[in-house]
Amino acid sequence: MIEEIHLRDLGVITDARLPLEPGFSVLTGETGAGKTMVVTALGMLLGNRSDANSVRSGAKNALAEAVIKLPHDHPSLALAEDAGGSIEELDAESSELLLARTVSAAGRSRAHVGGCSAPISTLSDIGQHLIAVHGQSDQLRLKSSAEQRHALDSYAGEKLARLKKKYRVNYERFRTAAAELREVRENTRARALEAQTLEGALAEIDRVNPQEGEDEALKSESAKLSNVEALRIAATTASTALAGSEYGEADAPNVLALLDSARSALDQESAADEDIEAIAQRVNEALIHVTDIVEDISSYLSNLDSEGPERLAEVETRRAQLKSLTRKYGADIAEVLEWAQSSRERLESLADDPARAEALENELRELRETLTEQSDQLRTLREKTAVKLARAVTEELTALAMPNASLVVTVEETEKFSSHGKDSVTFMLQPHQRADPRPLGKGASGGELSRVMLALEVVLAEVDPVPTFIFDEVDSGVGGKAAIEIGRRLAMLAQHVQVLVVTHLPQVAAFADQHILVLKNDDASLSRVEVLSDEQRVVELARMLAGHDQSASAQEHARELLEMGKKAK
Repeated sequence: MIEEIHLRDLGVITDARLPLEPGFSVLTGETGAGKTMVVTALGMLLGNRSDANSVRSGAKNALAEAVIKLPHDHPSLALAEDAGGSIEELDAESSELLLARTVSAAGRSRAHVGGCSAPISTLSDIGQHLIAVHGQSDQLRLKSSAEQRHALDSYAGEKLARLKKKYRVNYERFRTAAAELREVRENTRARALEAQTLEGALAEIDRVNPQEGEDEALKSESAKLSNVEALRIAATTASTALAGSEYGEADAPNVLALLDSARSALDQESAADEDIEAIAQRVNEALIHVTDIVEDISSYLSNLDSEGPERLAEVETRRAQLKSLTRKYGADIAEVLEWAQSSRERLESLADDPARAEALENELRELRETLTEQSDQLRTLREKTAVKLARAVTEELTALAMPNASLVVTVEETEKFSSHGKDSVTFMLQPHQRADPRPLGKGASGGELSRVMLALEVVLAEVDPVPTFIFDEVDSGVGGKAAIEIGRRLAMLAQHVQVLVVTHLPQVAAFADQHILVLKNDDASLSRVEVLSDEQRVVELARMLAGHDQSASAQEHARELLEMGKKAK
């Protein structure tokens, strides 16, 4: 629900805040005081086209702002967060959302959602879940066939909802199978070309038969073989230093000989001192360790001699083969192998399989039969509900001073299946029995249409509500008993949702839970807004009744109206 509306420099209003309560709030005031500016402001917050003429003369811009309280799971909150807006959590059940719209005197417009700048379209997307406006020129709810179908389905209740849920499961299966069959039929040539390309690529990869990590291993081996002479010199030099050489001088020093001499010298005296014995043991261990190293170097040199130029040529040839794959199919062999795996799976799916097409055709045939049966059931249930809804709304119209008018709800079969069935739903107004029914909004005055929408909203209130309804002069052209019935039904609607009504009729205003008065200044240049107390309501209703708020008889009548409104609740 809307907790507060803030207007600044909009029309004749300089700065006004309207605190709104749950239930039924009424907005009254003399002609020209600026009542419709509230409706204009809400239209701005719903993303309507901005008008520079609505900016107060002399002001730079006009502001419309609303603070809205909603349950945590309301779809508008998710839309606001997606737009980057901030949501204030009030308690365990509800959150608060701030919407704002400014219009400059030059006609430029800006929107803010949850304190964050947003496109005007975002306001429209959010607003359609928050507010329904029914005015002399704007009937924003139930304007499309889809919205009318949704309203009818909501009125039908749980039985239709369950049937529609089953239908949608089969409809999605139908769409998926139809798309796959279409691909099999329409893309045969492209699929064959793609398959041929993949077959050639996979054949090339299979001929090379790369192994994971092979490219890195060959790179290391190539570096080794390319430097074999330097490696041989280094290994030979190290071997000579450690163990001597058969080609060197016999008495040339080497590590093994020196370690052997050190061990012999220490062994001779080890019996005399335990420390010398320990050191001798360590020298012996070093001698063993160096001997192992010398043997490893010898083995390395033997292998190095066996890996001659022929092996280097083999390695480079293999590297060139792998390189041809990585240029085409991946940055390294791991990516090439991954591409090959996914391409084999794709190739299987591209295979021209007549059996698959036949299976899809059979599946579609069965699904089409099922959907036809289920859509017929949906239509039958909608037609029964349409009669029930039309009868209920027509009864409301009779009480709203439209005794000869009736609502006609048609359900017609469409050519194609949709996610909702195979029906088109249309709400039409028949002004009298001899007239042809016409779609809502065509052939009815603004006031009549507002009453039709009120009748619809009263009937749909328990099954398909939005949080807030705005009615702008829904009572146009009526009075007396009919005006009382309009007030009574607005109060009935307000039992389920928040209702804000702009009215000239005291009979309607008397049913309100909250009365807001728009007042002109003495010079009639600016307006202000006040929430009336019970006694102030008597004075305002007297003015509305007799044009003179101090009339004793008018005030007495006003008290009677207020008492009637209280009893009706």
